[in-house]
Amino acid sequence: MKPPRILLLGHHGTPGAARAEALAFEVALPGVTTVVHALVVPDFWDGMQGDDWLNNASTRDDFARHLEGQIAAETRQQIEVLKARCAARGLGYQSLVAFGDPAEKLLAMAQESGAELVVIGPPRAKGEPGYRSRMKLETLAQGLACPLLIAR
Repeated sequence: MKPPRILLLGHHGTPGAARAEALAFEVALPGVTTVVHALVVPDFWDGMQGDDWLNNASTRDDFARHLEGQIAAETRQQIEVLKARCAARGLGYQSLVAFGDPAEKLLAMAQESGAELVVIGPPRAKGEPGYRSRMKLETLAQGLACPLLIAR
């Protein structure tokens, strides 16, 4: 396989994303490949209000601002870490951040970036900690105009 010039890497800091990163670094060529870091914040966070324990609008608004701040800080941290790892390997780096359905957003990011290859992690194993945003693999695979690699 010819090394891609533009590699879209779905990465959000999970163990599966780390496996996708390792696979992406195997196929990327220093000085040739630019890794486009696609970080999608799943839309299930949109309804997170803490209504079950917050009892007034002001407190809910404070909680929403706190949650948005936490997500933004974690996103910035993920970007800085991957950017440094790419630089250490002589790879170009760009980041794209979106909020919504992961498959739909990755499709849009692949098109926007002109990706020649998309690399993602595997579905989260049963019993592995973390949230299950449930990537719609069929939607992603059918909609892409380039190859899709899924790390093991």
